[in-house]
Amino acid sequence: MKKTSLSFVIFMFLSGVISAQNKVTLNTDLAKTKISKHIYGHFAEHLGNCIYGGMYVGESNTKIPNTNGVRNDVIAALKDLKVPNLRWPGGCFADTYQWKDGIGPKTKRPSMINAWWGGVTEDNSFGTHDFLDLCERIGADPYLAGNVGSGTVKDLSDWVTYVNHKSGSPMSDLRKQNGRANPWNVTLWGVGNEAWGCGGNMTADYYSNIYRQYATFMSDSKDAKLFKIASGASDGDYAWTETLMKNIPHNMLSGVALHHYSVLSWGDKGPAVDFTEAQYFKTMDEAWKMEEFVTRHSTIMDKYDPAKKIALVVDEWGGWYNVEAGTNPGFLFQQNTMRDAMIAGITLNIFNNHADRVRVANLAQIVNVLQSVVLTKEEKMILTPTYHVMKMYNVHQDATLVPINLETESYEYDGRKLPTVSVSASKDATGSMNVSLTNIDFSKAREVTINLRGEDFSKVSGQILASAKINDYNSFENPNKISIQDFKGAKLEKGVLKLSLPAYSVVVLNLKK
Repeated sequence: MKKTSLSFVIFMFLSGVISAQNKVTLNTDLAKTKISKHIYGHFAEHLGNCIYGGMYVGESNTKIPNTNGVRNDVIAALKDLKVPNLRWPGGCFADTYQWKDGIGPKTKRPSMINAWWGGVTEDNSFGTHDFLDLCERIGADPYLAGNVGSGTVKDLSDWVTYVNHKSGSPMSDLRKQNGRANPWNVTLWGVGNEAWGCGGNMTADYYSNIYRQYATFMSDSKDAKLFKIASGASDGDYAWTETLMKNIPHNMLSGVALHHYSVLSWGDKGPAVDFTEAQYFKTMDEAWKMEEFVTRHSTIMDKYDPAKKIALVVDEWGGWYNVEAGTNPGFLFQQNTMRDAMIAGITLNIFNNHADRVRVANLAQIVNVLQSVVLTKEEKMILTPTYHVMKMYNVHQDATLVPINLETESYEYDGRKLPTVSVSASKDATGSMNVSLTNIDFSKAREVTINLRGEDFSKVSGQILASAKINDYNSFENPNKISIQDFKGAKLEKGVLKLSLPAYSVVVLNLKK
């Protein structure tokens, strides 16, 4: 037999014909940290067609089946997704929103101009009752973003009382007059949004004092202990986090927010569909930055809160591109391709692996805006690749994180490198294990070897999300072009699991004893 030369092997490796395996060790006997289901939260802002025309079509609309004005198909899709929490009404809109304008008879509600998003008229027909009732229908905890930028302390205090206090106050009496006898007992509350920007252009020191003032008058009720979230940093603004952790008493602070979008540049965000590999690589680079941001903000929080009692709340994340041609630029409507599935896979793995500090997160946004999970057009509704990733990953909700050791190859482009494989794992209440893997490589499949340390498993099954092209997406004409499929490519033998991840794919494996 002719001996293969080493130079030939190196040539084949550099050519991509041969690739070294990616190696994962799952330390199943070290699992102890709970992955909060709230990492898988979503975000609904009064922006474009997210609320109106997306979720809410009005109670008089007989063309589209609905329950109290909310589309039945959207309700069913979100229930199936197991949405754990839903943030509302913003975003930038939150700090212009007057909640009392959105209660009572709809014909008597005042209108306003949505100056942040498109300059359209907001008629307040979808308000507090509509949102909180929707959350009950889909089984999600509401996350209310309070108006600190233009609202008063009393406005926010009254809102807390209105939705949470059973009786004995003018606000609880007003709620009853408006048709709701029992409170909703909302626990998740944002004390303003992006205070460094659209929420007031404040300094960190100034906002810390504002937070302390507003939070003081947001009172717990018998059945709702408030989880108060401070408006946190954008991206790598570590000084903002340091100031909040230093200046706000920890007994009045439950979480500190963080926002990060995978955007090419704020001047030109690039196309949502017809992107190049250079643009794809840059988007993946931005998505992977979440690891750095979460790690470094957590390190600062650890200095002041070593017991990790305060959560890092990543309540805005996702891909952000130029709007689709012919749509209102203020409505932020973009298509959702396999690139977005990659962003979701990477980001959720990062959150899972940092579950000791990241305990709430919210994808932006839920319907028709930015990296949405649902798109609607008149009577039609489609599920995006991001929806499918979040559905595949919901097996991690409230499961126990399995620590991993990962050695991964690089995805290279134009002399730059990124980790190509992303992994997280968890054990559920039955003792079975779920492993989620993402391969972001633009063109190459990647071989993965997983060593199962600490426990023995005998059965493996899986699901995969993949498509022929990275630019593929689900359209109203072809709604099922990308869908979850069974994955049978994983082989388990003597505590070692081997599989091949196709280029730009997401796989979730289930292991049973």
